[in-house]
Amino acid sequence: MKPSDAYLTLDRMTVLIVDDNAPLRGILRTILNALGAARIYEAGDVRAAMDVLQHEHVDLLICDWKMKPVDGLALVRWVRNPATSPCPTLPILLLTCYADVERVQIARDAGVNEFMVKPFSPESIYQHISSIFRKPRRFVDSKSFFGPDRRCKVVTPASDDRRVGNGVKN
Repeated sequence: MKPSDAYLTLDRMTVLIVDDNAPLRGILRTILNALGAARIYEAGDVRAAMDVLQHEHVDLLICDWKMKPVDGLALVRWVRNPATSPCPTLPILLLTCYADVERVQIARDAGVNEFMVKPFSPESIYQHISSIFRKPRRFVDSKSFFGPDRRCKVVTPASDDRRVGNGVKN
C-alpha cells in the first residue's frame, strides 16, 4: 500500500468472501486482515452467501465467478435484483481466471463494480477495493439494467466542456 492511499481504511468494513475453494478464501481473509478489515464472513457457495446477505450487513462482496453448483455470476444477478435482494447496491468485486473481453462485458452487464483476474496480489486487491470506494459510479435503474454505470469514463460537466466542436461558444 502506498502512503498516499493510506486514508482508505477497511477497519470499519464488513466483507463477504464467496468462493468454493477454502484455501483461496483463507488467502483473501489474510490479505483483507492485513489491509485492516476485521469483520469478514466467508461462504463456500452461493446459497450460503445469500443467507449471510439476508441476515448480516455487508459493505463489500468479493466473489469468485466459477463455482459449483451455482456460479458467482448468478449471485451477482441476485444481489442486483431490487425485487429479491436485501442489498442491491452492494459493491461487488468479481474474481475470475478468465480475462477475455467477452467475460469482462458479461460481468459488467451483470452489475459488478470491479473485475479482477487471478492470480492477484495484495496490492491488486487493495487497488480494486480502493477504486470501488474512492471512485464510486452512480447506479443506473432502467427496465433492462440495475447496477453501477457501465461507462467507466469520466464525464466532464457541460459548463466546463472545452472540447472543440462541442457547440459551446467561448
